[in-house]
This record gives sequence, C-alpha cells and structure tokens, in this order.
Amino acid sequence: MLSMGMAATIMSCTTESLDSKVDALYNKMSQEERIAQLHGIYMTQFFDENDKLDTKKCEELIPNGVGHFSQFALNTQKTPDQLRDMVAQMQDWLIHNTPNGIPALFHEEVLSGVNGYDATVYPQQIGLACSFNIELAEQKTYQTGAALRKVGGFMALSPMVDVVRNPSFNRLEESYGEDSYLSAAMGTAFVKGLQHGDLREGVAACTKHFLGYGGGGDANKKELMEEILLPHETIIRTAGSKVVMTGYHTVDGIHCVANKNLQEDILRSYLGFDGIMVSDYGSIEQIDDSMSDVERAAAAINAGNDVDFPEGNSYKHLQEAIDKGLVSQATFEKAVKRVLKLKAEVGLLDENPKLYEKGHIEYDIPEERETAYKLAAQSVVLLKNDGVLPLSQPKKIALTGPNANSMWAMLGDYTYQSMRFFWKSSIEDDMHPKIVNLKDGLTNHIPQGSTLEYSRGCDWTEEVETVVDQSGDPRVAYLVQIQNRMIDSGEKADMEEAVQMAAKSDVIIAAVGENAILCGENRDRKHLRLPGRQEEFVEKLIATGKPVVLVIFGGRAQVISGIAEKCAAVIQAWYPGEEGGNALADIIYGNVNPSGKLSVSYPAEELHEAVCYNYGNNDPRIAYPFGFGLSYTAFEYKNFAVDKSVSTDAESFNVSVDVTNTGKVEGDEIVQIYVSPVDRSASLKPIQLQGFKRVSLKPGETKTVKLTMSPQQLGFYVDGHWQINPGRYIIKAGASSADIRQEAEIALTGEQHSMPLRTKYFAE
Repeated sequence: MLSMGMAATIMSCTTESLDSKVDALYNKMSQEERIAQLHGIYMTQFFDENDKLDTKKCEELIPNGVGHFSQFALNTQKTPDQLRDMVAQMQDWLIHNTPNGIPALFHEEVLSGVNGYDATVYPQQIGLACSFNIELAEQKTYQTGAALRKVGGFMALSPMVDVVRNPSFNRLEESYGEDSYLSAAMGTAFVKGLQHGDLREGVAACTKHFLGYGGGGDANKKELMEEILLPHETIIRTAGSKVVMTGYHTVDGIHCVANKNLQEDILRSYLGFDGIMVSDYGSIEQIDDSMSDVERAAAAINAGNDVDFPEGNSYKHLQEAIDKGLVSQATFEKAVKRVLKLKAEVGLLDENPKLYEKGHIEYDIPEERETAYKLAAQSVVLLKNDGVLPLSQPKKIALTGPNANSMWAMLGDYTYQSMRFFWKSSIEDDMHPKIVNLKDGLTNHIPQGSTLEYSRGCDWTEEVETVVDQSGDPRVAYLVQIQNRMIDSGEKADMEEAVQMAAKSDVIIAAVGENAILCGENRDRKHLRLPGRQEEFVEKLIATGKPVVLVIFGGRAQVISGIAEKCAAVIQAWYPGEEGGNALADIIYGNVNPSGKLSVSYPAEELHEAVCYNYGNNDPRIAYPFGFGLSYTAFEYKNFAVDKSVSTDAESFNVSVDVTNTGKVEGDEIVQIYVSPVDRSASLKPIQLQGFKRVSLKPGETKTVKLTMSPQQLGFYVDGHWQINPGRYIIKAGASSADIRQEAEIALTGEQHSMPLRTKYFAE
C-alpha cells in the first residue's frame, strides 16, 4: 500500500491522465528525490546473510528513494520465493519510508529467459532466429514476462536487436543475425510477448543498442536508416516499446550515450519515441577521459539520455551540472518525468499496486520447458547430410567431444549460469533448472537395439584463447587479472582412448565448438576455427573410416572448411538451452525433422569484416548462405503468383506459392520471400528478405502459402523521409537467399510516393 502522501497525489487513471499524475507528483518531489529517479543501485548490499533488509543502510544510501534496482535476480543465488521476498521488503521500505513513497523499477536481463536461479533457459537468440517462428518466439517471452513479474521485475534490458554482419563479433550470439527484416520480425515478437500487450500485466522491454552496435554504426546513412534502425523502429512503432539503451560504441566519432543526433534527431524526432533512454552499464563514464564527471553527466543528459545505469556514478553529479548552468532545469525535468511516466504505465504508481506474486512461485514449469524444447528443435540447422542421418536403425554409436557431456554446450551468454561464471567465478550446477546435455538426450531417447559409448576425447582448449576486451562494460576491467580462466570440465580427456572407441563403432557423433568463456561480451578469440585441438581430434575421428556426425555448439558460425567436407553430416546447434540435448537427440534419431534456416552467412574462411547476403555478390568466402538449412525430406515450389501491377500508394499486393512435400517424412519448410529491383540503378539492395512463413507438410501434401505485402517494402530512405518509386521489381520465393525456386515481376505504377515514415513493415 502507498504512503498517505503518495496516495493523495496519485489518483486513478479514470480521473486524470498519466501526464497530469506525473506532473502532480513531480511538483511534490524535492530535487534530491528527482535525481534519485535517474539512477539505479544493486539490491543485495541492503540484505544480511539471512535475507533481512538492513533499514539503516537504506536510510544511509537511499533516503530519497531510487529509480531502479539493477540486475536484481542475477546477483543473488536465491529461489524465486526468496528473491520475491527480498523485493517485497525493499518495495515496502521505499513506500513507507521515503518522502513520496515511490516504488522502484526492478530490472533484469531476459535474453534467454529470466536471468535468475531456477528459471527456464531458452535457446540463445542467434539460434532462435533460425527457427523463423515469430509465434513461438512471442510465446517464449510471454512466459518470460509472466515469470519476471511474479518476483517483482517490471523492466527487462532485452532484446538486443543489433543487426550484426561481422562473423567474428563476440556478441553476435545475442543478436538475430545479419538481416534487418528477420531481426525486426523476431525482435517485435519478443517485445509483444514480454509486454503482454499491456504494461500493467507484462514487463517493459528495452531495445538495445542504439544505434549500430556490432558494426552497424559504421554503415552509411542510407543503410543505417533503412536496415540498422529497422528493428528498433518496428518495436517502438508496432509493439509500443518504451525503453531504449544506447551502446558502448561511437557513431560519427561521438559516444552513443552522448550522441544527440541519435537520441534526439533520429529516435525522438524521426521515430517519435516518447519513452526513456538508458545508458549501458558505465557507458557515461567512458564518454571522454578529458572531461570531468560533471561534464560527462551533462553531455549524456543533454544528448537525451535519461537514466544512468547501473548505479548512477555519473548522474550523482547532476545537481552540480545544473548549478553550473551545464544542464537546464527543463532538460532535467523531462528526464525525471519520463521515468515517472513509465512507472505509472507499468502500474507502480497505482493506489494499490501489484508489486509481485504472493504465495509459492514455481519456475521452469512444464509449459515453459515445452516451449524451450520446441524452439531448440526448430533452431538447429542441418548443414550437411550424406544420408547418415537420421540414425533410425540400430547402431553402435560413439559419442565424443568437449561439448558432448557438458551444460556449457547449451548455455549462451546472458544466461544466469554464464553470467555468474563470468562475473563472479561461480559455477552453478545443471539442476536449477535441469540442463539436458547431448549425452543425456542421446541416452534418454536411444532407439531400441542401439548402443552408446562415450569418451570426452579432448578439451575445449589447452591454452587460453580469450582476450578480455575492455571496450565494453567497464566492470570488466578487474577481470584482466583473471582472464586466463578456462572452464574445467571435470572429466578426463583422452584423445587416443576416444579414437579407439570410435573405431569400433558404426557411427561417430563429435560434439565440438565454443563455451561461455570462448564466446560472449568482452570475450574475443584469436580466430574462428574450432578452439584448441578440436580440429585435430576431428581429423583423427575421420581417419577411422567411420561416418562422423559433427555437432557444433557456440554463439557464432565457426570455420569448418577442410573437415566438413570429410564428415558425413554437420549440424549447427548454437546454444540450444535447457532442452537442447533432448531436441538434438530427437533430430539425430529421426523423431523430429530438422527445419532451422541460417540467420547468418556461414563463413568458409576467417572473416573479420561485414558480410551479408544482401550485398548480392555471391561471396566465395561463404560456405552456406543466409536462409540455408537441410531437411530429411524435400520440398517443391510451384504456381508462384504475384499481382502484376500496383500503385505506389496502394495499401498492399498479394503473393502466393504452392509448396509440396515430395519426400517420405513430415517436415516444415520456411518459405522466404525476397525482393530485387529490375533496374540495377534503383535505390534498393540487389536482394532483400521481405517476408517468410513456416509451413508444415505431410508426405505428398501441398499447401498454398499466401502473403500480403506492401509497396512500402519496395521503398527506401532519402533526405529524412520514406520514398516509393514507380518501376519494375522481382518478387522471389526461395528455400534460401541463394536457392530461389520461383520468381515473378511486379510493376509499381503512378507517381513517386513519399511519406514521413513507413507504416507497413511486414508481409502478413
């Protein structure tokens, strides 16, 4: 229940608008209370060893309240009930012991589910994108939002929707890959699910990083506005996202958190964003070493940044900046009111706010595990198959490799387990929740008559391959002293033993790739080939003459040219989450038909520069193209139909194609719709994804896939507006960006059509 002062000030939405409520509250607050709303703090420091709130520390550190609690679930190893009880104590103290009784926004990372103890771990984003399943992606975050809200979380620092085109970028795994349309579709689904269509029921999402982290900031203005901006644009304009985070990088030589062109001109003026801007952790402190703390705080808030995460180290100097005339009271007022408005929108300023779930809270419930399993199964990409898969007949199977019997093969960065290990050197077990590794899955699902033997064979690496990069989160600086860490598998790795075992088998499954130390934020590897002696080990397995099924785990595509050609099958598993072992086993044994399609161009050689299918150059350095993925069946495309002509200002045009399963097993095909200009001088990329749809087909079955597209999808950005030109365009239906099955021409007729912003983004 709110304090009397708060209750008197904040009335219900039926009697006055949110803005009026916020204005009234702001006018009651002291300047110290207002400043407190613009920073966060960590919760655990306020509790003793028995999880009891230290009220004296509260009086000392947050006498005027606080805007946010940062990463409140990650920083403590507590059950959902224990975590909720800590949040309840904290909110109760704020409501009854601070001047206006304003509750705090508790935020957490939710990239692969709630970043907390016992919470469901879904597949990492780069793999999830390969599912091309926006409905299931939305279901995943709907479950995540419900789970976070139960323990008192009202905001999430997710999703990351950077369009990443550098195959070696250490955070590529957090993204949806190289394509702007796919990233926008998946990111929008993420936010719609998380926010539940109502911020009073769901959790406020935060898109990051604005703008162009992971290389996109180096794009030219046209590509930046058409593609790199697109996921943020669709999420803000179609899903109602109210929080945006800037990145650690610079654009036009200016740090994003202090870049007024990005935050005010593009985000607020061009897109019309009216929510809050938040800094990435510690990024304000990185603006310019020659500036004082006061000057850096002023630079950030004047550029449009509202909140200083994680602890307000820079914004604690805001009053001094105001006193010196570096920040106007009007600018400061806007920032505070934006935070208060978000609190009102999520229900924190209600007379009787629901701050958490009462009673016992159960995490990782069966429905969540089922979603995790389905996404894992649909995220896996079959890159090669010489007929060895599926292993449906009795076989003597040899399982080996560093990722065969390890939870680290399943867990990407920004999962609870990976973050705890990286930041706190704490190794969590694989039971909270239960992480099913590949060996578990293969053992649990083994067909009758088959046998499975296991030997680890080799470690991930025998020497340190990771350089701790200090260009990101400044908290990582202390890790330089311990950057020589490697994950201990706890198993013997005997290469010769494993090779001898493999030589006696009918088929070898080799599980290789990266882990949480070899890939992730601030973790750079020296190269993209398999770490350590893994490639040497695979060569030894191939030399046995037995068919090798190579299963690759990790957060990015790894260079496997030279060995892939000699393997009987190659599976890209990414980091498939808690149910990854079961999903992979079902695919390998033929219980599930693989359907994933690549969300990145898969390199054939070391690449440390931007590559993308839409550059249209059939890059010989690419082994497997964007959108590629094999199945245990085959699909035929026929009767492609596109409206022959449509006006530039028309609402829509129609596309349809018949897809037939010509094989002997049921399967899912992902029909991809691409657009190319007929006139090569047109202001469009040579090829660009503009639609997709999953379709499930029984053997011999045919379905007609129908999509409605907009002429706006054939437009482009120029001089601050969206423009659609008359002309001829090719609409293509393909199984990948390089496997176009059907195409037809459409003519846009009439006059050149201009509009301030796109209003139609997706084929439906």
